[in-house]
Amino acid sequence: MEDCIFCKIIAGEIPSTKVWEDDNFFAFKDINPVAPVHVLVIPKKHIQSIADLTPDDVAVAGKMLYAIQKVAQVMGLDKDGFRVVFNTGEKAGQTVHHMHAHILGGKEMAWPGV
Repeated sequence: MEDCIFCKIIAGEIPSTKVWEDDNFFAFKDINPVAPVHVLVIPKKHIQSIADLTPDDVAVAGKMLYAIQKVAQVMGLDKDGFRVVFNTGEKAGQTVHHMHAHILGGKEMAWPGV
């Protein structure tokens, strides 16, 4: 999608601090972190949100969980634990309309909140 900031990050048109990438996903540090480790994992295929997944996207959704696991390992969170957050829709706090997961860690977290 031509005006999507995350699509532009994937294309290298907007700089980011990449932490992991494969053929289907790109992970980078959030520019406004809410935890010591705050990384976004995004599919390279533009999907607006979880609410917009189609049956053709089932493989992408499943592989995304594996990508999240890999990023958590790279960031050293796989031993101590981490939180994964998907904001879906504006009322839930989604500000970029490209499906993405927030990986949060590096501290003990309370529920609810960070």
